[in-house]
Amino acid sequence: MKLTLFSGLLAAALTLSTLPSQAIEVGQVAPAFELPARQGLLKSSDLKGRVVYLDFWASWCGPCKQSFPWMNEMNARYASKGLRIVGVNLDEKSQDANLFLGDNPASFDIAFDAKAVTPRQYGIKGMPTSLLIGPDGKVLMVHSGFKPAQRSELEQQIRQALNVKD
Repeated sequence: MKLTLFSGLLAAALTLSTLPSQAIEVGQVAPAFELPARQGLLKSSDLKGRVVYLDFWASWCGPCKQSFPWMNEMNARYASKGLRIVGVNLDEKSQDANLFLGDNPASFDIAFDAKAVTPRQYGIKGMPTSLLIGPDGKVLMVHSGFKPAQRSELEQQIRQALNVKD
């Protein structure tokens, strides 16, 4: 178990160390992607016209375990209002992702990027990192990490993007 955790952390560090130093910023158009997902191929072009909460995660990420229940809650609350949550898993081994998902079920879209191409395009530097993307494809928010105290702030960003009034 320790060796598996160590090798996972080492792989993640090596993967993240090869990422570009320039992260995507608010106002930029989100890079296009096409990834295998639990239910077929997920293309960013299929998400146009929707508000998208794009979350990069891995099975070894502690804060990711905390974010999944919150993303499930946001999906239940706002999917009918136009929100689409997409979690992009970066584990090299699909069984690691599947074990995580067994313990932390997701009611939202899950895509897989074992070669970490997408986080390089987005300039992701840590796990989890989330982006809120507007219907026009432009980045509205970039957020690194996840703490329970940030839930209401993140939800407010989603509500604002969806133009949901109190």
